[in-house]
Amino acid sequence: MDLIPVIVLFVLFAINVPIAFSIAISTLVFFLNAQISGGPPLVIFIQKIVSATHSFPLLAVPFFITAGTVMNYGGITRRLMDLADALTGHMIGGLAQVNVLLSTLMGGLSGSANADAAMQSKILVPEMLKRGYDDAFSACVTACSSIITCIIPPGIGLIIYGFISDQSIGKMFIAGIIPGILLCIALMTVVRIISGKRNYKSNRDRKATIKEKWNAFKPAIWALLIPFGILGGIRFGAFTPTEAGAMAVIYSLIIGFFAYKELKIKDIPTIIIESICSTAIVMLIICAASAFGYYMTWERIPIRLAETITHYTQNPYVLLMLINILLIITGMFIEGTAAMILLGPLLIRIVDASGINLIHFGILAVLNLTIAGVTPPVGTLMFATCSIVKVPISRFSKEVIPFLVALYAVLFLLTFVPILVTFLPDLLMR
Repeated sequence: MDLIPVIVLFVLFAINVPIAFSIAISTLVFFLNAQISGGPPLVIFIQKIVSATHSFPLLAVPFFITAGTVMNYGGITRRLMDLADALTGHMIGGLAQVNVLLSTLMGGLSGSANADAAMQSKILVPEMLKRGYDDAFSACVTACSSIITCIIPPGIGLIIYGFISDQSIGKMFIAGIIPGILLCIALMTVVRIISGKRNYKSNRDRKATIKEKWNAFKPAIWALLIPFGILGGIRFGAFTPTEAGAMAVIYSLIIGFFAYKELKIKDIPTIIIESICSTAIVMLIICAASAFGYYMTWERIPIRLAETITHYTQNPYVLLMLINILLIITGMFIEGTAAMILLGPLLIRIVDASGINLIHFGILAVLNLTIAGVTPPVGTLMFATCSIVKVPISRFSKEVIPFLVALYAVLFLLTFVPILVTFLPDLLMR
């Protein structure tokens, strides 16, 4: 078995070569070496890269990315933050609680942990620092709460998993609702405990009245209708997940222009450029990983890995625990989207052969890889948040421990109680 491309891949990761280029270069090494040994022709390398773009479900990725960008410029994010403040601002550690709840509300809008973390690092964290919150604590709350964004529909990770596993993306969306709520509750509990010990004050002097909550809810209702519209449309067959992304873009443009009147024609070029750049990053990884997947299939790596893992256990729960550990370690070194595309096809065969529900496994895989992004020493989401907030990794690593305990507790609960994941999709999409 030729493992030189894998070695090259990790060497390139170690010297900080961009992920898409690392995957493409390591795959090219395989094809160049194959020309000597009589393996597949080099033209297949290009064919696999190009063919990865010929996927209707993947059109949902740029649509939802664009929708999230439009919402930021259209004032939707600010109104959600006002609603979150009305609901949780009176609690101890009020702004930190707002941070967590805003990520939950943004889950149906941005769909990206990185986008959510970057946005809240720039909007909420400076205000938290002004009010006396520790900068490392603020960074940890922001990074960890952004994990919810990937689980609450329509997370980009859920779309990609549904694509590579040939599972219903609609079911994946619905399956993420209960896990997302559990993550929100767990993180808000940790924030409450730490804020109480450090005497972090509430954001409001008193609990918002029903009238104040209603006044905050009314402007935000247009934004809150988006995830319900997406799930309802998919459930009743009005449109596919891909078409739902297009509808989300159209809807957000209408709301930004005519309901909130904050979106301007001059913003459109900037929105297009930001959406193209964000989409290009994801698609470059997908295309390169498609070619890398051909290499793994040629070398029978998925089959060998499956045989190795199943040799040690046939118990589905032990198998899931082993895969959890594998994904957590992998996710610390490789960005979640890339890791999902690289490892997904291998692991899906293993869990499917063991009788594990693939919707259940999909939520675990997305959550695993995203939690790994805030896990020291090299979590990619951790690096992104710390660089924006300007917090040393050493301080972040110490502060994040109680949050990781809560996140992994939810992960293990979902692992051993699969009905928490499968109940809603089985109920609503039979």
